[in-house]
Amino acid sequence: MRRFLVHVAALTILGFGTALFAQTGGSTGGSTDPNSDINKDRKDVQQDKRDLRNDRKDIRKDQRDVNKDRADRRNDVRDIHNDQKDLAKDRRDLRNDREECKEGNKADCKDAAKDRRDITKDKTDLTKDKRDLRADNRDIRNDRKDLHKDRKDAHKDRKDIRKDKRDIRHDKAGR
Repeated sequence: MRRFLVHVAALTILGFGTALFAQTGGSTGGSTDPNSDINKDRKDVQQDKRDLRNDRKDIRKDQRDVNKDRADRRNDVRDIHNDQKDLAKDRRDLRNDREECKEGNKADCKDAAKDRRDITKDKTDLTKDKRDLRADNRDIRNDRKDLHKDRKDAHKDRKDIRKDKRDIRHDKAGR
């Protein structure tokens, strides 16, 4: 019986000690000091403001990238139109030179060979410009996605700042 009472007493003391330790914060770092909550919230506000500033920088950078890519796309479209015009002009010249060559003009036969080389060169230029146009469209799409994500992050940071400031007001008021 004595052993049983010693065990019960030991368990009771340990149970009360643990409960008391948990309520005071113990080793978890929890504190009942309201200033620590306020300081923590102030640090959160500072960090959120820093994040918001970085997000705004990213937004401006992404917007510049989108604008540059759009300018590149305009130039590529312009190049494609010019290459198509050159290709049509060279084909017209080739057609005329073939007719002249059939009539017996040897100089136009040589000129026809030159026009064929120009046509192949214009076709490769046109292919490269179309590839550049696709790449620019892809870049614009990706930059716009980044821009959307950055704006979303900035909105979240503004919301966090409001929440942390509200927490500071509530902690000061003691609610």
